[in-house]
Amino acid sequence: MSYTQEVEARLRAEAAQIIGRYPTGHERSALLPMLHLVQSEDGYVSADGIALCADVLGLSRPEVSAVATFYTQYKRHPNGDYLVGVCTNSLCAVMGGDEIWEAVSEHVGVGSDETNESGKITLERLECNAACDYAPVVMVNWEFFDNQTPESAIALVDDLEAGRPVRPTRGPDTVATFKEIEHVLAGFPDGRVHEGPSAGEASLLGVRIAAKNGWTAPVAIEGADNTADAAAESSESKEGQA
Repeated sequence: MSYTQEVEARLRAEAAQIIGRYPTGHERSALLPMLHLVQSEDGYVSADGIALCADVLGLSRPEVSAVATFYTQYKRHPNGDYLVGVCTNSLCAVMGGDEIWEAVSEHVGVGSDETNESGKITLERLECNAACDYAPVVMVNWEFFDNQTPESAIALVDDLEAGRPVRPTRGPDTVATFKEIEHVLAGFPDGRVHEGPSAGEASLLGVRIAAKNGWTAPVAIEGADNTADAAAESSESKEGQA
């Protein structure tokens, strides 16, 4: 490994904290957050990071690589400061996601999973951002920018490139860098969890309509299925007697 002694010592100390969250005998389950820890240092899952994870967890490097290559959140080459993901799945695409992707990709000059020359912007064409009620959606380091247009998305990447602060539609007041967010995903909170709303009007509308009309969800009654079956059998019996 080519980490300096100071960096390696810090990573091993934080890895020990991560492993401590898991029961004895299940230490290898810590691999997923440890890969995020590696990305918080290197900006991707580097060869050094793979070697570190393997050594700490007693795994082989191929075992670590097999996990790192399975999940798309783990990057195999250096990521930019800001990972800009444009959703082009069904609903977002219908609402303009494809046009947003084409406009942003042309404007930045790179395709999916590619980083621009300055190293600040990496683009990613996403299958789903899990925010269909705000389609079309763009994410920056997994923070939501809802109801986007080609023009607003281009303005967003321009602000990121220029170092101007941007504010997500929901979540924290500003967008942290990719490495900073990766440290949070490794399990080390940045103290900003309570900034901004986590759900917006579109997500809460159904709850508010239900409350206004006094609607409640059905409550399961123990034995209800048996009662229904008995009623069906009784009905069939009566039909047979007729």
